[in-house]
Amino acid sequence: MRLSTKGRYAVMAMADLARNGRDRPVSLAEIAERQEISLSYLEQLFARLRRGGLVKSVRGPGGGYRLAKGADQTWVAEIVLAVDEPIRATRCSHQSKGCMIGGERCLTHNLWEGLGREIHRYLSSVSLEDVVENRVNRGQPAEVVAA
Repeated sequence: MRLSTKGRYAVMAMADLARNGRDRPVSLAEIAERQEISLSYLEQLFARLRRGGLVKSVRGPGGGYRLAKGADQTWVAEIVLAVDEPIRATRCSHQSKGCMIGGERCLTHNLWEGLGREIHRYLSSVSLEDVVENRVNRGQPAEVVAA
């Protein structure tokens, strides 16, 4: 699966907002500086996140953005999907059509489709709070199965 910068940057920005916006709204300029993301790119992402109901904007002096719900109730998969990033590993564009020229599915379609479901399941189990508190897998090696 290829996760584009859109999905990665949205998660980075939301984690920054969760960490720094507990007591006050956070401006996109602050997030842009801390995370080294273009302000104009963040504006586009936050428009989608706002439409997705994940953030609320606060106008006026000292304004910015706040999480729409608690960091413990905001899932990474929701963020990725809100910025229109598909969570799938196949090259097929539609469920009903395959990736081959004639519309059939490739030989490995089910393998990649299963991987996409696992990625979605994992991202749906990780909250922003987990990310901010560093309670996600720390690169522990997977169990090796002998051949």
